[in-house]
Amino acid sequence: MPSLRTEITEIVTGLAIFGYPNLGHALSVEPPALRNVPRETYAALRAEFAAGSHDALFRRAWENGRRFARSDEGLRGRTPWMIEWKGPHRPPGYDRIPADLRVDHVYLLSCKFGSNILMNSSPANLFDRLLADRRDEPFDWFGEVAPESYQSLFAVCRELVDAPLPTVVSELEPAHREVLKAGLPRRLQGEAQRRYLELVSEVANRSAERWRGNLTSRSVAESTVWRLLRLQSAPYFVLGESAEGHPIAHRVVTPGDLRRTHRFGGLDVLAAEGRGQPIVEWEARFADQASRREVSVRGHVEVRWSHGKFAQVPEAKVYLDSPHRLVPGYVPLDEPEDPSTPRLF
Repeated sequence: MPSLRTEITEIVTGLAIFGYPNLGHALSVEPPALRNVPRETYAALRAEFAAGSHDALFRRAWENGRRFARSDEGLRGRTPWMIEWKGPHRPPGYDRIPADLRVDHVYLLSCKFGSNILMNSSPANLFDRLLADRRDEPFDWFGEVAPESYQSLFAVCRELVDAPLPTVVSELEPAHREVLKAGLPRRLQGEAQRRYLELVSEVANRSAERWRGNLTSRSVAESTVWRLLRLQSAPYFVLGESAEGHPIAHRVVTPGDLRRTHRFGGLDVLAAEGRGQPIVEWEARFADQASRREVSVRGHVEVRWSHGKFAQVPEAKVYLDSPHRLVPGYVPLDEPEDPSTPRLF
């Protein structure tokens, strides 16, 4: 089920698009044109709004919905006929457009709050298949790219846990991983920490080498950047707030649109040293077609266990380090002045 935070950010964004005079009124109306929202969810949102404990979140979601509704890049002041909330429902396959709301069957909106993560992927999907062919099979990336360092770390860690475990890390079963998750200290010390840092360095370097080796041409690198930035064959909108608290309100263009405004210059990949997780930094370079000015977009990938050391096979979290407003292909929504602006309270 969606968290309360998710319900606030997505449903309140949708309510604001209808043009109600304020959020309290919108929550009381429970508009049937906002589909898939249960009555008990509205009741919970009214209670939270009255309590005032998530004021800033309610406010940002309301302002972002209004901004989309009135922007020339969005609805241009038109009242929508219907908005569908995805809510707890997930598509049957891999959904490449991260849409939480669909307006009038056409406009796709992604509500993204408090995070600069572009996507969670498996390392193999990113470094080997370049995000082009997503598969969900379990794959222990640490054992693939750094088998000796991985085994060396495991040999020390298994001695820190008072439970029977296999001697070879590749033989770990889910039950073994649960034991390690519960038994290992949050921060390793001494020899275990030394071996962990060796693993971190090797995984970062081998992952960067693997990624660079699969970027076999300029066109392959360019299409990889499109997927990194989540550019798709149809435009969509990102509304929310960055991890630093800055508003995000952009139309995300298609690869064809991006090519008309920016020339791709290359994708650079580099392992980052001295970090607590295996980190691979990336930088996509462009030239603005109109100004000839060079533009770069930076990000990084964390290759990590998601719920504690050895708990699961590693995942790759792709982060955007550049502000959204500086990313080619992310078009800011304008904010027209209007003295009759609907109020939050």
